[in-house]
Amino acid sequence: MPAARTASIQAPAAPRNDDFLGHPKGLYVCFFTEMWERFSFYGMKALLLLYLLKYHLFSDDAGYDLIGAYGGLVYAVPVIGGLLADRYLGMRKAVVLGGVLLVLGHLGMAFEGHAAKMVNGVAVRDETALQVFYLSLALIIAGVGFLKPNISTIVGKLYELNDPRRDSGFTLFYAGINVGALFSALICAFLGETYGWKYGFGAAGIGMIAGLAMFLWGQRYLRGHAEPADPAKLREKVNGFSREAWIYLGSAAGVLVLWGTIQFASQITIKLGAISFTAALGIMLATLLVFLIWFFGFIARQCTREQREQMLALVVLIFAVLIFFTLYEQTYGSWVTFNDRLMTKDMFGMALGQYSPTLPWSLFSMAASPPLMVAALVASDRGRDGLAKGLVALLAIGLALATAHDVVLVPQTAGSLTYLGAFFIVVLAPLFSWLWPWLARKGRNPSKPVTMSLGLIFAGLSFLPLMAAAKISGGGEMASVWYLVAAYFILEVGEMCLSPIGMSAVTQLSVARVVGLMMGAFWLATAFSEVLAAQFAKIASVEIPEGGTIDMAVASMKYGELFSMLMWLGIGSGVLFLVLSPLLKRWMHGVK
Repeated sequence: MPAARTASIQAPAAPRNDDFLGHPKGLYVCFFTEMWERFSFYGMKALLLLYLLKYHLFSDDAGYDLIGAYGGLVYAVPVIGGLLADRYLGMRKAVVLGGVLLVLGHLGMAFEGHAAKMVNGVAVRDETALQVFYLSLALIIAGVGFLKPNISTIVGKLYELNDPRRDSGFTLFYAGINVGALFSALICAFLGETYGWKYGFGAAGIGMIAGLAMFLWGQRYLRGHAEPADPAKLREKVNGFSREAWIYLGSAAGVLVLWGTIQFASQITIKLGAISFTAALGIMLATLLVFLIWFFGFIARQCTREQREQMLALVVLIFAVLIFFTLYEQTYGSWVTFNDRLMTKDMFGMALGQYSPTLPWSLFSMAASPPLMVAALVASDRGRDGLAKGLVALLAIGLALATAHDVVLVPQTAGSLTYLGAFFIVVLAPLFSWLWPWLARKGRNPSKPVTMSLGLIFAGLSFLPLMAAAKISGGGEMASVWYLVAAYFILEVGEMCLSPIGMSAVTQLSVARVVGLMMGAFWLATAFSEVLAAQFAKIASVEIPEGGTIDMAVASMKYGELFSMLMWLGIGSGVLFLVLSPLLKRWMHGVK
């Protein structure tokens, strides 16, 4: 179908009453699309390290290197996806392409092959299954590259530049991310560790199908913001094919390149004299160099003085994001292995050893959420606001009851306990969504640089409970899971200060014609954090002899050293950014 006709059909005028519960209805379409995409992404991520260590028998170092390389690539590729959407595809086509690639990748993860075995001290693995695994990771990397920067950019376009609801809208959108992450751990980790890894990974793929369907259904609420800027240019023939066709063909070729790259990046070490680093870090450095060459050329030649300073302020804030997520990504690395090896799992003492539900209740409540939200938006379109709000309340009650059941009565694992981060975000999001507008009305809303500085300080403080837990486990006793709960709570307070505000800053401080690319740069910072987080986590690597048991004293000492180092990194960088905040506020030129 020609792009011009697609625009007219897929994005008709929104209903006259375009707001629902105080925000544009398009926000809820993006919320549920991202919720399911994050369900699939984090469902796989909750299992990934444990799957590598326990099923394919990777060493700690090899496992950390692979998740670091994967995480680095998965957040670096959005720079390309954002650029192609800005220049040619438009955000709708980019999100759909990303969604299709993600579905294929997550379903491919369900092929697990044969478990590795130790033969004379050497792990013998199913190489065919590993190649399918690497190809699936490549599809996921490419899919996130197209979907992630563009769905966030659509949210920004739903609000006027200085709309006071903007920050709270991004906060609610961020809650959608974490609703998906919350239930992905409870569902995918449960299925993967109870019935087999393939069931957990397969559930993640089905979740992505739901997200893609929600996005396609909700186009009318996006007001045409997601359409290509120049449909004629996209249809224009180049060497026999349209530009759009070349993008799709290039994406397929890119998946094959990523298939090899993920293996190279995770397994090869580069040495420059006395300095050695993984190939993944080398790729990140090369990507950063290309971005910086473009960035400084762009602000020097194509920006006014005000735009230049706003873009510089944005890059400094993005650097704060890099540091924060270097600390945060320990939750899927060293925090998982520390919890798995040296901590208890049952928080309430009520998980019944003989109670083994066939399926988690969360699975049923999540399956019901898309039709309930669709019904609520349709009811609102027809002026039946009471019914619409009732359906949303029913949805929320169902999710809450399912969470309570699955958390309290179902025995937890190191994988399923990753739900804690998302749980605290979901709990804190309404508070912070109310807090920012309330502080703005009082004239006391802290600037974005100050808020993000506080996020870094809280991230550093989150390692204090884990340092205490490492001290306990060093004495030969399993540390209580409540230390992990405290660590997650403090960390998520920091995340609520930094991450949604950071995404909002990208849409406000970027020059309009490169906002998608700068959103990609935001995720590039997260890419670096993934690689750096893996390198830090290797400080606490523990090699367990075949058939042996872990030396709790040695392991606890290693984890304690890592947690102490990261605590000071967070607090120190937070104080530094706090000192720089007056300068950054001046460079922002009144952007709130």
